[in-house]
Amino acid sequence: MTNPVPILAIVLFIILLAPILLRKLRIPSIVGLIIAGMAVGDHGFNIIAKGSIDLFGKAGLLYIMFLAGLELDMAEFKKNKYKSVVFGFFTFAIPMSLGFLLCREFLHFSMIASLLVSSMFATHTLVAYPLASRLGITKNEAVTITVGGTIITDTAVLLILAVITGSADGELNQLFWFKLSGSFLLFAFGVLFGFPLIGRWFFKKIKDDQTTHFVFVLAMVFLAAYLSELAGIEGIIGAFLAGLALNQLIPHTSALMNRIEFAGNAIFIPFFLISVGMIVDLRVLLKGPDALFIAGTLTAMALVTKWLAAFITQKIFGYSGVQRNVMFGLSTSHAAATIAVILIGYNLKLIDENVLNGTIILILVTCMVGSFVTANAGKRLAIQEADKLPDNINEQERLLIPVIDIEKIEDLLDFGVMIKADPAMPVDLLSVLQDDGDTKGKVLLNRKKLEKAIKHGAETQTRVQLMTRVDLNLSNGVARVVKERLSTDVILQWEEKTSSTTDFLVNSLFGNTTQNIIDTVWETVYICRFIHPVNTTRKIVLVLSPNAQYEIGFKYWMSKMVLFSRQAGGRLQVCSTAETKMAVQSELKKMRSKVEATYKPFEDIEDFLILSREINRDDLIIVINARKGTLSYHSYMDTMPGKLLKHFFDNNFILLYPQQNEVAFLESGVQSGDLSLSPIQEQIDNLNKLGKVVKKIFNPGSAKPSEAGNED
Repeated sequence: MTNPVPILAIVLFIILLAPILLRKLRIPSIVGLIIAGMAVGDHGFNIIAKGSIDLFGKAGLLYIMFLAGLELDMAEFKKNKYKSVVFGFFTFAIPMSLGFLLCREFLHFSMIASLLVSSMFATHTLVAYPLASRLGITKNEAVTITVGGTIITDTAVLLILAVITGSADGELNQLFWFKLSGSFLLFAFGVLFGFPLIGRWFFKKIKDDQTTHFVFVLAMVFLAAYLSELAGIEGIIGAFLAGLALNQLIPHTSALMNRIEFAGNAIFIPFFLISVGMIVDLRVLLKGPDALFIAGTLTAMALVTKWLAAFITQKIFGYSGVQRNVMFGLSTSHAAATIAVILIGYNLKLIDENVLNGTIILILVTCMVGSFVTANAGKRLAIQEADKLPDNINEQERLLIPVIDIEKIEDLLDFGVMIKADPAMPVDLLSVLQDDGDTKGKVLLNRKKLEKAIKHGAETQTRVQLMTRVDLNLSNGVARVVKERLSTDVILQWEEKTSSTTDFLVNSLFGNTTQNIIDTVWETVYICRFIHPVNTTRKIVLVLSPNAQYEIGFKYWMSKMVLFSRQAGGRLQVCSTAETKMAVQSELKKMRSKVEATYKPFEDIEDFLILSREINRDDLIIVINARKGTLSYHSYMDTMPGKLLKHFFDNNFILLYPQQNEVAFLESGVQSGDLSLSPIQEQIDNLNKLGKVVKKIFNPGSAKPSEAGNED
């Protein structure tokens, strides 16, 4: 068949039925698609003409490499980058050296042919990566360093291939080396530094069009692949670098990420696997003993050398046997780059038909072995990961988002998904209505307006639970629901306040509704002002007042900030006193956090505006505020909302009020004379009084002499 309509129909039915049928035989779906490709290709029943799905097949390969870069945990990758280099070295050097000895001494190939075939052993394709992604183990260290090692060995092999090609064409001179190195460095710099700038600008300009976001990402992936080919290397390197470049702009829990994974798993990747199967020709095994011998030798060498690389890496870094098997399963499949290497050698007449046919068998066997090993070891690793207690999970976690402005609910919902430790827990969306005689009509109308928010939650695979309460006002309704639902986090929208005078803006607090909620709700409260998409954040500036570490909710909100930093992709800058810094570092260590954090001395909350010198427009500011009477409270915090609006009007920012114990708070001495204040609070109060006296001494006009004397 050459007509694209029946071809598309057949391929889609294969994608639908092959995994279902082979699942009963305990065969991984990836292997099923490869076998189906063998059946419908020109080496099988010749149903689909050769080359009919090459475009989708190439796109699928690029998509696998793009997803590998996009799903990579950058904090984990940076932490283990040297381990990735070590594995990349072994998975390149061992197959390369042993393969060269095999070809040169045992198979008696020429020097160039031996170098070419041995480089084929060194390369591998992440055919089994979708299995690891489906099992949820992509953040495991074994998977992370395998992905990093893949890009190292594939880059090295493809550079060797470029050198061999140049040598065959007689162009291996000083100009060739200069062009190759210069074009590669220019391309890598352009993608890794240019793409994030373009992406951040695009997401800011086009905020709410999810379809356009998806098309933009696809366009950037294929542009990077094309630029990679212009630089003289294979497009898979460009696709992987595009994934790394866009990694921080696409949160793993976002609707956009959900669409990208869906499109890849449903269409692009299955097309690639079917196209791999269409290349395989089992009839080469019947072409005599030489072809069978070479096929067996090449396949055995490919499997043994990749296993040795995984085994040595396991012993060096102390990984478990299951992790070693996952590394071996992911790195043993040979497909795309292998085909490119061997076809170039065949066209240059460096190798004969027996080696070409043997390589086809190698591709089939290694893809099947890699899929089986990854599926089996991946399941055991996923079970082990599930048995571990998550670092930052609260069993009673429940998020509540009161509806103030329906147009801005989606931003708050995205933030809630990013800080939610338990994906299975729903997010409560609360709408409070006043009883004025037409309550029923208002409830129905309100539900209709919130349908878009519920749909948005579904796109991020988050269950949104809509709640409606009839009460005197929003603050009363929120306070009651928090107690009824045992909510742990309340996410509020920033209430903008307009005034004709700047002084009023600087000194005013929130509107009555927000302030009343803060005064009556003792759980963790976030007051968010998002004017840019959160995924465009470069840096998260976390501002902590002195003694913030002594608050009851310190550990809890720290865990939330770690989750948020990992999802938003921004590096964390902690501004605090030296004592608070030590507490933050200790907590991050306890949580085994991979978040990249820097620290800036910040001794006095009144010096807050000094930070403005180092804060850019793309930075998100999170100020850890405090309720009156708590250990970290300072009177300067009362003016914090106005200061943020005036000096950081173009920034996203959040005011975070840590969790408090209501009973302990009321009995802490703030309202009861029976209990004395804590020594820390006593010293803070004494310092505040001393500061007032000093101000009044140097500003006599601000107070009467008698008042200054009384203070003294």
